Amino acid sequence: MRRVFVVLAAGLVLAAIGLRPNRSAAAAAATSDGPQFSSDGKLARPADYRRWVYVSSGFGMSYSPAAAASPNPTFTNGFVNPSSYEYFLANGKWPDKTIFVLEEYSSTSHGSINQHGSYQEHLEGLAVEVKDEKRFPDTWAYFGFSPDAKNASAIAPGKNDCWQCHEQNAAVEHSFVQFYPELLKVARAKGTIKPSVHLGEK
Repeated sequence: MRRVFVVLAAGLVLAAIGLRPNRSAAAAAATSDGPQFSSDGKLARPADYRRWVYVSSGFGMSYSPAAAASPNPTFTNGFVNPSSYEYFLANGKWPDKTIFVLEEYSSTSHGSINQHGSYQEHLEGLAVEVKDEKRFPDTWAYFGFSPDAKNASAIAPGKNDCWQCHEQNAAVEHSFVQFYPELLKVARAKGTIKPSVHLGEK
């Protein structure tokens, strides 16, 4: 009887170990989808970003009131790495190694059976934003990829126009959460929206 009890107890212990979260595996999962850099400091193009979390799209957006209307406005599609998205849902802010990818697609209204409205046509490039506190003195850095580019250097200087615009106008840290409806709900609930940012509520 004692032997049976010992075997049963050992089995329960092994089962408990098997059910316990593997911390090293969880840590690996959290970093494997983060930014990858070459030895010369260039950011590798995220090959699988379209498997990441889609946050929102824009159409013909411009932050300049003087910008002229385009006959073929650009579509933008935003994605964020999954581990950072999960962290944001829990905390309302972004962890180190967050990476955003913004696709830029040309638009057209004429093709196939379409009679009204616009759809996305050709990839024009990627705009990528990375949070890396150790690598970048200004925490966030910005990269531009041509449609076929495999890697890119950070836009210099560090506090460039992109950096300044995000610093002054982004709702949460350097992310324009005000344009991502579902993430905006989280930021409001967590109280992480910058008090200086105008969200345009009436």
